[in-house]
Amino acid sequence: MFPNGLGGLIFDCDGVMFDTRACNIGYYNQVLEVLGMPPLTKEQEDVAHYSSVTGFYEAIVPKEKHYLIPAAQKKVNYIKTVLPLMTPEKGLYELLEAAVGLGMKLAVFTNRSDTMEMVLEQHDMDDFFHPVMTAAKVECKPHPEGALEIMKAWDEPAERVVFIGDSIVDEEAAKRAGIPFWAYKSATLRGVHIDDFAQVKQTLIEWIKQSGL
Repeated sequence: MFPNGLGGLIFDCDGVMFDTRACNIGYYNQVLEVLGMPPLTKEQEDVAHYSSVTGFYEAIVPKEKHYLIPAAQKKVNYIKTVLPLMTPEKGLYELLEAAVGLGMKLAVFTNRSDTMEMVLEQHDMDDFFHPVMTAAKVECKPHPEGALEIMKAWDEPAERVVFIGDSIVDEEAAKRAGIPFWAYKSATLRGVHIDDFAQVKQTLIEWIKQSGL
């Protein structure tokens, strides 16, 4: 599977670590309501799921309303309305603990901007991930900067790293960085397809045993 070993796992956040689609859509709809705009269409909901905050507003909100966005955001309490609804994917904690126990490094590469650290702290995951790359620190996906910075921090080559994502921007970022891609619950994407983290955990444990690492 990995002839040179597996040094680390890079995780996307939304749709991978957490099922946040409904949370994000609800949050953005509240902001749009404050702006006097209609709720998101089905197509726009996809944009809300994979875009950065800046990218979402640029795509959805007319330019003449952009100056109103900061005030509208302040009227919607993200901590109270969204964070409590974010539920970690089943088996995630167990996978993280197993990966660390196997000597692997863990990192996050997300198009979230300033909420990722808050989310990790809220769910007692902040000690697992180093570094955490967000849209506030690096170029948004599909640009590979975040993945490249993670490999640099880890001092790991691309062939010893895996990126786990669920969207086309994740797939493209992994491709541009030269990293193997595992598509989480996303059968239409290219790469290794995984449906649950218990499966990933068991696969890693068996691979380590077989390789004698």
